[in-house]
Amino acid sequence: MQAIIDYFVELDHLKLVSRKTYLNDQSRQENSAEHSWHLAMACWNLAEYFKLDVDHGKLLKLALVHDLGEIDAGDTFLYSNNREDADIKEREGVLRLAQHKGNYVTDLIKLWDEQEYGDSAEVKLLKAADRLLPLMMNIHTKGRAWRELGVKKSQVLAKHGFIKQTFPEIFNWIEIQVAEAVKQGWLINE
Repeated sequence: MQAIIDYFVELDHLKLVSRKTYLNDQSRQENSAEHSWHLAMACWNLAEYFKLDVDHGKLLKLALVHDLGEIDAGDTFLYSNNREDADIKEREGVLRLAQHKGNYVTDLIKLWDEQEYGDSAEVKLLKAADRLLPLMMNIHTKGRAWRELGVKKSQVLAKHGFIKQTFPEIFNWIEIQVAEAVKQGWLINE
């Protein structure tokens, strides 16, 4: 039993990984564990909204494991120029967790690989929701993180463009929000 407890303590380190996205009240930035929970809830709800034929259990597992590698690798800001090997560093972290003697989830690395490299219906929804949530929070916080980090309209649209093919309704909402963010001065119009 102690090995399992030690593993749970190790997983708790995800709460220590700070992201750039601010909470609703702007009192602080969210951590990766909070983001993972929010993502799981968003995926579940969007799957129901769009009446998607997906495996909900798998979808929620993918959401829960998608940022585990950040325990070792840290969070890489979406608009950073240093994202080239982020997936490699994160995978190494997930592999370490998968090999922990207190881990009994035998498909942990398989699930992480699928969410990172796969193209199932569950992964497509996960990736769209993963991009939607920080954008949504930037809109809610009047672009605070975008303004602080000098994010440009072109960066946002480039990183969210894939959503147009899989979830046009989400992408239409994003385009409207981005236009408003530019108008308000929250995004650099470039």
